[in-house]
Amino acid sequence: MGQLDVKLSANLEKLWSWTSTKAFVHFLYDRGNPVNINHTHSLIGISNIEWPIDTTRFFQAWIERSVLDDTLGVLVGLYPFDSEFSALDSGAVILNPSFGASPDVSLTRGPSIFNNSSFGVRLKWQSKAVPLYVQAAMLDGIPGDPAHPQGTHIKFAKGDGSFHIFESGIVPGDGRSGGFSKVAVGGWGYTARVDDLADLDADGSPVKRRSSGWYALGEQTVWRGNNDASLAAFARYCATDGNSTAIDRAVNLGLHWRAPFRLRPDDVAGIAVTRAHIGGKYRRAMAAAGVETMSDESILELTYRAAITRWLAVQPVVERIRNPGALIRKTTVLGIRLELAL
Repeated sequence: MGQLDVKLSANLEKLWSWTSTKAFVHFLYDRGNPVNINHTHSLIGISNIEWPIDTTRFFQAWIERSVLDDTLGVLVGLYPFDSEFSALDSGAVILNPSFGASPDVSLTRGPSIFNNSSFGVRLKWQSKAVPLYVQAAMLDGIPGDPAHPQGTHIKFAKGDGSFHIFESGIVPGDGRSGGFSKVAVGGWGYTARVDDLADLDADGSPVKRRSSGWYALGEQTVWRGNNDASLAAFARYCATDGNSTAIDRAVNLGLHWRAPFRLRPDDVAGIAVTRAHIGGKYRRAMAAAGVETMSDESILELTYRAAITRWLAVQPVVERIRNPGALIRKTTVLGIRLELAL
């Protein structure tokens, strides 16, 4: 799998005298052989750069204006909510996608996450008196145009509805001084209704329900050594109503170890585990189709990101997957990621 990112940020106050305004554009080029889609079939996934279809598109394209003495940011444009919501910054070294958008929400009808985002609005308020923030977003319920999955599309089709998400958190101490420190809770939901996985109405058709969920997370630097060495722990719990997705709750746990060797100050080692519980309605639906499923799927990941130079990083990874696709089996994935930053 390969991915090219081209990013451009602009200070519009300096360029065009637009007070407290900035813009950002992120272009993606995705090509290759999606390993999980073609081989592993994990519900959680195995790589945070895997995509369902080869494409080139604008992933982000937005303008943000800060008002109320720069305490409130108003963002409008193409925006993936997992860039700021439900985010574990210390978990970014982990390659499994479940440490970006949580696996329960990523399986819903069309979340605005990698690699296809929706058009919408995000508000973020940051207190200057205390380390508290509150943010909310409302986005098109179906990113792009499903009939034309390649390229960049903004289409507000009938039945898309909207996706909304809210989060409040505290970022004390290390969260503003180069370490990791955050506690947050949030909730999300869709306005459009989708088919229930198991419940039928009087006519024998699936009951229509709105999908919703919530999450709580925390991360903290727990140790600091010499030469920028540090150890951070992170955790997140998330849950949905279980009516329309295979995963109804999941937990992420992990450690982020910076500079594990004295002479390698920019290297990072990571170990993490995700355990996803398979919803009862999904299991009943699979049983009706003659497929026996397990009650959970889990992944253990070990990875090491070696910063060879300022522009080259090499990151080997091992993932051990138990019950991929909620089926009774085990899989081991070995890989290596090369990062070139130009």
